[in-house]
Amino acid sequence: MDPAPQSHPILSYVLARLPTLAKLRPPAAAGEFDIEQPPVHTPSPRTPSTAGEFELVERMPGLRHPSVLRAMTRAVADVSAARSALQVLGPRPDHELVDSSRAIVAAAEAGDGDGGSRIPEADLEACRAVVRLEETHDAYEALLQEAEGRLEAVYRSAMQGKDLEESESDGRGESAAAGGAEAGDAAVQEEVIAVLRQAEEGMAVESVRLVDRQLRHLPEAFGRIQGLRVLDVSRNQLEVIPDAIGGLDHLEELRLASNALIFLPDSIGLLSNLKILNVASNRLRSLPDSISKCRSLIELDASYNGLAYLPTNIGYELVNMRKLWVHMNKLRSLPSSICEMRSLYLLDAHFNELCGLPSAIGKLSNLEILNLSSNFSDLKELPATLGDLLNLRELDLSNNQIHALPDSFGRLDKLQKLNLEQNPLVMPPMEIVKEGVDAVKEYMLKRFLDILLEEERKSIAAAESPQAPTTPSAWLARSVSWVSDVSGSLVGYLSGENKTEKDAYLDQQY
Repeated sequence: MDPAPQSHPILSYVLARLPTLAKLRPPAAAGEFDIEQPPVHTPSPRTPSTAGEFELVERMPGLRHPSVLRAMTRAVADVSAARSALQVLGPRPDHELVDSSRAIVAAAEAGDGDGGSRIPEADLEACRAVVRLEETHDAYEALLQEAEGRLEAVYRSAMQGKDLEESESDGRGESAAAGGAEAGDAAVQEEVIAVLRQAEEGMAVESVRLVDRQLRHLPEAFGRIQGLRVLDVSRNQLEVIPDAIGGLDHLEELRLASNALIFLPDSIGLLSNLKILNVASNRLRSLPDSISKCRSLIELDASYNGLAYLPTNIGYELVNMRKLWVHMNKLRSLPSSICEMRSLYLLDAHFNELCGLPSAIGKLSNLEILNLSSNFSDLKELPATLGDLLNLRELDLSNNQIHALPDSFGRLDKLQKLNLEQNPLVMPPMEIVKEGVDAVKEYMLKRFLDILLEEERKSIAAAESPQAPTTPSAWLARSVSWVSDVSGSLVGYLSGENKTEKDAYLDQQY
């Protein structure tokens, strides 16, 4: 849960009235604010800081009910305990490290003779520690999620202005409300039944679109509609997708956006013909590893979820992927296997917690659109292989902490759109950045060539020194090596395809 008061005003309101929580730990340092231990004070109606509070109570009168406050107190205590435990545990281990550690431990426990016996006991214990840390994180995050769910339930009661004890004692009233909801769902159920009956009667059903129907349950029978190619149940209230979905052998398009899904079934990996999968705007914490088996997948939208990582092997098998949207998640890194998606055209990973890119990102030779904006304080540098994305046309690096572009940046000859706003850039200087993408490319290319020329001068000087070998073969090997390194960078320029009037200086250098 985001602890910011502006994101959770009701939680902040309740915590401000629980001074006992503030005594559990030492007060925060001066200038810091811990939402779990807010300063104890008596607010004045005239102070600007409390204006939002009175507006909140006026809009949600349920916050004044003692039973609401008591219920929220219990939930807040659990949230506080879970968050404290997670802070003590520290950051989660890298997902790829967890996967490899689990594989090593499994091999050792299986007694594979050659597999487990060669692993030193110290290394094996380190792998077990990684696995235990990951499992402990899972346990406390599950507790945190359950407590957050209870808080949300209290929020809803507060917004309705109802006393919780009165609502709980009036079971018949709730039953009546549920009955009304069921009556409202009758039309949707009839529509679902009509689709299933049509399939059972042998009629061709290739497309089912049940969008924005307040659908709460997807029947298992949908997995038996053999000719189904498109299933769109976006903008509903689905919390679970049945395992039977894996029986849709011919399904090519599955749209599950804007539901309440917490996980996807492993059987989704059986959809070998699936080309488009949209699970945006759900509550997913992870994607199943089996998704890598959807080898026909060309578009995956998993944006607006709570993903902390992507499956380790996702790129090794999804080699046909063209568009990947994973923005608005909590990704700390991208798996190295993503660099094997050689067909990838678009990668949008903005608004995450990325600390960097895989070192082999340059292998994405067909990538044309890359958005890494708004990773804020986490993204500080880019790998040198970024310059190998020779087909890149659009690049957004805004709202990060990047101080310098890689020296190879000038090789991005096809780059047309570049956003570097809100970065503490030193290289290139801001006056160059303000002149636009062409100025940045020219500056970085000149810098790149100067570096290559300086390295060659040093190489020649070393070759002429008395200590250096003087055999023709050694000198020739060095020269050929340098030419090989440089030729790939210059061939596009020397061909004249992309020259402009600004290239006069570079022509002179050549």
